[in-house]
Amino acid sequence: MHRQGSSPITPSSYNAAVSIASDVPTGLTKSPLSHAIPVSPISAAYPSGDPMLIMSGTPLARVRLSDILPYEGAPSPVYAKAVEALSVSLMRHNASVIELGSDDTALMRCGLEAARLYFRTRSLNVSGKGNRGLSMYRAGRSVEDLDSSPPCMAEIFRCLGKVARAALSAIARHLRLRSDVFNHMLDDFPLAPNEVSSSVLLASYAHASIQNGKHASGGGNLSAKIEVEKGLLTLFCSDGTGIQVCDPNGRWYTADNGCGVGDLLLITGKALSHATAGLRPAASYRTTTDHLSGTDTRGRASLAFRLMPKSNAILDCSPIEAAGHVIPQSYVPVSVSQFMDNLLAENDTLVNPPVKTNVPRDDVCKEPSLRSVLSDPISGAFLEDAMVVSCGHSFGGLMLRRVLEMSRCTLCNAEIESGSLVPNHVLRAAASAIKQQDDKRLFHNAAMRRRRKEMSDQMDVVR
Repeated sequence: MHRQGSSPITPSSYNAAVSIASDVPTGLTKSPLSHAIPVSPISAAYPSGDPMLIMSGTPLARVRLSDILPYEGAPSPVYAKAVEALSVSLMRHNASVIELGSDDTALMRCGLEAARLYFRTRSLNVSGKGNRGLSMYRAGRSVEDLDSSPPCMAEIFRCLGKVARAALSAIARHLRLRSDVFNHMLDDFPLAPNEVSSSVLLASYAHASIQNGKHASGGGNLSAKIEVEKGLLTLFCSDGTGIQVCDPNGRWYTADNGCGVGDLLLITGKALSHATAGLRPAASYRTTTDHLSGTDTRGRASLAFRLMPKSNAILDCSPIEAAGHVIPQSYVPVSVSQFMDNLLAENDTLVNPPVKTNVPRDDVCKEPSLRSVLSDPISGAFLEDAMVVSCGHSFGGLMLRRVLEMSRCTLCNAEIESGSLVPNHVLRAAASAIKQQDDKRLFHNAAMRRRRKEMSDQMDVVR
């Protein structure tokens, strides 16, 4: 469906671009704009006819990093077409591919080899079993912590951070926003002294061998854990295939099929989804290792860069609204720290669901949450100062101040008499009770994070 105020995108124009790109013979130079991975028919990719898993390539747009880097001056046709191709691919497939230049590709190859050697020297592979090594790097850490990460991670971090910011800028431009509209949520560039980055670089290594003398099927481990990125966006780089993404129609496909070391798989996360009022939804993905079994003894080394917002930033949809997009009531401003804690609480609920779980999904999406009803839609603060205005509606916080300045109710458009304000004690009590529950939950989540960190530190000491 075409959103209000946005430029129309017709399926015929996009399919034409995909068909042109797929007709380029192998070995010829790729288009400087965007081109697609060759597509196989669904029937050939999945002979059983089950549309829930498509193991062949999907026509993800492939854009060059040099084409989406922001610059001074008017946008060139190359930049405009690259931004369009990247955004259309995210809307249609929840993923896109960014091609690096030769220098950055060489750096990625060095980083993958460094990660592979790092995990092998730590003896994380045991014969006859599928094993996985994982290391996390964050820029700005103290020097004594750097020994726990593979080499070259600082250079990889800077390179992927550059790509992630360029992709975020391109997404903003396609939504008719300023290219730097999300910069206030990001770390200083470069980091301030004694500051640790919010973003994370994950290096991993997966290896599997022959089990019981049989090769695993090429479909991968379909029981792999499904994950949803919580940050702004994630970039994947690996020397083997193994990442599956769920498209908007609920069909899983191998997103990195045909990707090389110089190709970065891009998916968006929940923080960006909230900041864009759902215009860029978060992607679900999973990784598989079964295809590594058999004669492939090298395994797969991977690098994943997660562009995370600062914990003290505010996820606010006001720029989206100013650009002419319709903002659902549930997308209220919220701090990043509180947003992440809410996501953690949702994950805990999924692990330990309540007794009554038969609430229709559509009703959950349409009905506003209790917290949104008891919160100021501007600041996100609880309505502990709620007042009843002359029309009967209640407001608090910054919204109450706006209503008084306008002398008009924002809900029913009735004129407001500033001298007729009455405290809404019932609403204040309800807001205070919900706030106390939130405070207890945040304290519990903080304690859980501390315990997990202590356990992780103890495991590192043992190793």
